[in-house]
Amino acid sequence: AAGHVVGQASGQNALPEFTDAERAAIIRQGPWPMEFKPDPSNRVSGDTATAALGFRLFFDARLSRDAVMSCATCHRPERGFSEDLAVSEGRRTLTRNAPGLLNVRHNRWYGRDGGTDSLWASSIRTFLKAEEFDTGPDAIKALLQADPELREQVEAVFGPGAADADGEAVMVMLAKALAAFQETLVSERTAFDDFRDALAAGDDAAAALYPPDAARGARLFFGRGGCQTCHFGPLFTTGEFAEIGLPLFLPEGGVDKGRYVGVQLVKESRFNLLGPYNDDPARSTADKVRYLALKPRNWGEFAIPSLRNVSQTAPYMHDGSLATLADVVRHYNFIDPDRLHSKTGTRLQPLGLSDREIADLVAFLETL
Repeated sequence: AAGHVVGQASGQNALPEFTDAERAAIIRQGPWPMEFKPDPSNRVSGDTATAALGFRLFFDARLSRDAVMSCATCHRPERGFSEDLAVSEGRRTLTRNAPGLLNVRHNRWYGRDGGTDSLWASSIRTFLKAEEFDTGPDAIKALLQADPELREQVEAVFGPGAADADGEAVMVMLAKALAAFQETLVSERTAFDDFRDALAAGDDAAAALYPPDAARGARLFFGRGGCQTCHFGPLFTTGEFAEIGLPLFLPEGGVDKGRYVGVQLVKESRFNLLGPYNDDPARSTADKVRYLALKPRNWGEFAIPSLRNVSQTAPYMHDGSLATLADVVRHYNFIDPDRLHSKTGTRLQPLGLSDREIADLVAFLETL
C-alpha cells in the first residue's frame, strides 16, 4: 500500500520512515551511471581519437579571436566544468552564469535558454557569438592551415583532405570533436547512489549508512517539497525549462527573455538537427525541433539544471544570483507566487520549511 512504511534498520544510524511512495520516487532517480548512447547526429560521437582531439581543442585559446579565451576559461575542470563567477567574462561581461558540463551528453537542449539542439551546435554558437569567441569559419580553417600537427590530427579523425573543406564544414568538424570530448565528462557515483541502490535492493541496513540529515532531506525533496517534479530521474532534471520568479532585468537595461529567445534561435539556426550538418540521414532526433513551437509561457523560462555535482558548481541560477545551496532552498522556501511571470501550468508555492529542514535539504543536495 502507498502508505506502508519501510522498517527502520538497526545500526549506527536509523533509517527514517520512508513510505513506499517515497522509496519508489528515490529509486526512480537511478541507476547511475546512465548508459552511453552515441549521438546519431555526430558521426564521431563516442570515438576515442576524436575525444582526444576535442580535449586538445577545449583548452586551445586560438579558437577565439585574438586567442583570448578557450572553452576552459568558463568551464573549469576543477569546478565541475563550471566557474565561480556569477556571470561569465567573455570578450565582455556576459549576462548568464556558465552551466557545468558534467553529464552534458545526456542533455536534450543546450545553453541556459536551450538555444541549440545538439552538443556540437552549442560549440558553434560559442564560436560565432561576438561576446564570446567571436571567430568564424574562415578563422578556424586558417588555424588548421597554420598548424600542421593540428591539421594532421583533424584529418586522422575526419579523413584525408578534411582540413581543406570549406570553412563552415571545418568549423562543424571541430565542434563535433569538442562534443566527442564533452561526452566523456561524467560525474562519479555518490553517497546518494549507494543509498538509492540499497533501497532498490531492499537492504535497509545498507541504506541506514546514509547520513541522517541527508536522509531527512531526501524525504523533503521527494515528499512535501515536490522537488522531483522538475528534478526527476537519474540526472535530477526533466531536461526542459521553467520560470521560477527570478528578476529578468539586465544590468545594462532590457530583460533576459530566456527560453523565449532560445526557441527562436533553434528554429532559425542553420546548424540545427534539421539542417545540412546532421550526420543522421533519418533525422531520428530531429522531431524535437520539427515540432518545437514558441509559446507565451516561454518568456523568462530557463533550463532546469541537473543537480548532480551541484555542490561544486556555485553560484546558482541562470544569472548566478544565489551564492549557496542554502540560498537556493530559501528562494523556494519564501517564493512569492505573484512574482511568477508564467500564468500557465503548475505554479510554485512557498515550501514553508523550518531552519532545520532547510539544513537537511542542503545536506541531501550535497550528497549528489
